[in-house]
Amino acid sequence: MPEMTIKDVERIESILSDAGFDCQIELEQGSIIVIGPSDIVASEVSLQFASQLLNWVKPRRLGRVFDSAGGFILPNSDLKAPDVSFVSRSRLPRSVRYFATLVPDLVVEVKSQSDRIKKLREKIKVYLDQGVQIAILIDPDTCLVEVYRPDASVQTLGNGDILTVPELLPEWELVVEELWPVIFEDEE
Repeated sequence: MPEMTIKDVERIESILSDAGFDCQIELEQGSIIVIGPSDIVASEVSLQFASQLLNWVKPRRLGRVFDSAGGFILPNSDLKAPDVSFVSRSRLPRSVRYFATLVPDLVVEVKSQSDRIKKLREKIKVYLDQGVQIAILIDPDTCLVEVYRPDASVQTLGNGDILTVPELLPEWELVVEELWPVIFEDEE
């Protein structure tokens, strides 16, 4: 089978869109990967992370925050769309109407119900190998956050911990416990 390219991804997306299918496609080592929708817990956790990050980044004009629809063409020619990503303003002073041909500074992957943690960790390794400065894996099932850095260190955080990434966002803090969906009690 021949290796697929970004142009192939664009053609396939166009065909699927014309047929009424709305799905996300990534390109990995020349193969097309169709990404299905996330479960609502993973979606809520992603949105919570992105909201807290955007609320810090935007008023300080530090860069750009993207959701899972933002595609990045990495140096190895993969097309990836992390659940949440951040690019500093010096690296992307203006958004483009196309996939960004650069490596995000920060990527976040949130484990959905159908994901396997091993595959997500492999994806994190690819991001780091391609130049991502900080990669974060969030697992709503265990309520744990893993922070990966290029030096191969991994920091595991849980409820009661505060996530910081001082090398990218000095003074930004995220309380891990605030990522998880609220449970509404009947009495409320």
